[in-house]
Amino acid sequence: MEFVLSELCDQVMTAHAGHKPLFVCGGGSKSFYGNHRPVTPQDGHCLLDMTSYNGIINYQPSELVVTVRAGTPLAMLEAELAEHGQMLAFEPPHFSATATVGGCVAAGLAGPRRMTAGGVRDFVLGARLLDSQGRLLSFGGEVMKNVAGYDVSRLLAGSLGIFGAIVDVSLKVLPKPFEECSLRFEATQQEALTYFAQWRSQPLAISATSWSSADGYDAGTARADHGAEAAIGADAADVANTAGYVTVRLSGAPPAIRAAKASIGGDELDAEQAHLWWTSLREQVHPFFKSDRPLWRVALPPTTPAQDFGVPTLVEWGGGQRWLSGNLDAQAVRARAEQLGGHATLFRAAGSAIPADGVFHPLSSGVAAITRRLKQELDPAGLFNPGRLVLEL
Repeated sequence: MEFVLSELCDQVMTAHAGHKPLFVCGGGSKSFYGNHRPVTPQDGHCLLDMTSYNGIINYQPSELVVTVRAGTPLAMLEAELAEHGQMLAFEPPHFSATATVGGCVAAGLAGPRRMTAGGVRDFVLGARLLDSQGRLLSFGGEVMKNVAGYDVSRLLAGSLGIFGAIVDVSLKVLPKPFEECSLRFEATQQEALTYFAQWRSQPLAISATSWSSADGYDAGTARADHGAEAAIGADAADVANTAGYVTVRLSGAPPAIRAAKASIGGDELDAEQAHLWWTSLREQVHPFFKSDRPLWRVALPPTTPAQDFGVPTLVEWGGGQRWLSGNLDAQAVRARAEQLGGHATLFRAAGSAIPADGVFHPLSSGVAAITRRLKQELDPAGLFNPGRLVLEL
C-alpha cells in the first residue's frame, strides 16, 4: 500500500505544478451531493481515485477503535465490525455498494440512529490528510480522550474533500444493541411531533423515530406534482392533520425495551419488516424519495411544530430532520428554515437548477471565515474539489 500512497502523492504534486484542480473520488455513491458538476477536459481530468488505497490498518475490538484506509468499501468495514458484535453507531448511508469509508467521512451523512448516537464527526478520533503539496498531515489519534490542540480531524467530517484527500481515519465503534424491536401506530404529523417531545423527557430506549404519511406523501403532493415551485406556509393546518404513521425503534437491554414498549404502545413489526423500513430511510429507497423530484433536507429544532412547505414531508430524528420532496424556491425555504432556527440543503437536485449560491444553506459570517482560513492553511493552491462545499472555495 505504500506504493499506492506514493502514487497518490505524486498525482497531487503533478496537479500542483500544473495548476490543475483535483477531484477526489471514491466509489461515486455520493457524487450527487454538494455543488457537484461533471469533470470536463478543461479540468485536466485530474481525478484522485482513492479506491486503490484500501484495507483495515488496525482493529482491536476491545479498544472500540478501528483505523481504516479511505478507499476501503464501507460494507467491508461494517461486515468486519459485525463479526465482533460491533457497529458504526451513526449508521451511515451507502447509496451504493461502492461506498467507501473516505466518502462516508467526507460527506458526513448519518442515518436514523444519529438522533441518539450522534453524527459522523462525533466518532472521528483521528485522520491523515494528503495536502496540496503532497504532504501527509496527521490529526488526532486512536484514543478516545485525545483532545489536545485544534481537532481538525473532526472538521474533515462533512468537508466534502475541500481541504485535501482523507488518506485514513480512526473511528470509534460501539457494541451492537442486545436487542431491538420497532413499533408503529397511526398519528398525524403534529401528533407525532408531540409524541417525540414527550419521549425526549423520558428514559426510553429509543434509537430512531420517523413519521411518514399514510401513502408516502401528504397534503403537499398535488402542488409538488405540478412542477411549479410550491408556495410555503399556505395550509399549515392541513399538513399538521395529515394522516400517517409513527415508527419507533427501540434498542438496548431486554428490560429497557419491555418498559419502553409498555409506555409507547403500537404494533410491533417483525424483524424483517423493521429492517426493511429503517434501511429504506437510510438508503433513500422508500417511495417518498422519488428520484425525479428535488429533495430538500431541512434541519430544525425538534420542538418546531408541523410546517407546510408546500410539498410532501417525511420526518426523522425526533423532528430534527424533515425531508421535503418537490420543487421549492431556494430563498423561500431557506428563509423559513432560518426563521425557525434551522437551515435547508438541496440534498438532490434531480435535474433542477442549483441555486446561484450553491445547494447548502449560506454559512454564517463566523463559520465562513473559519472555513476560508482552514482552506488557506490546508489547501492554499485551491486544488481540492473546487466549489464542492462552498462555491468560492
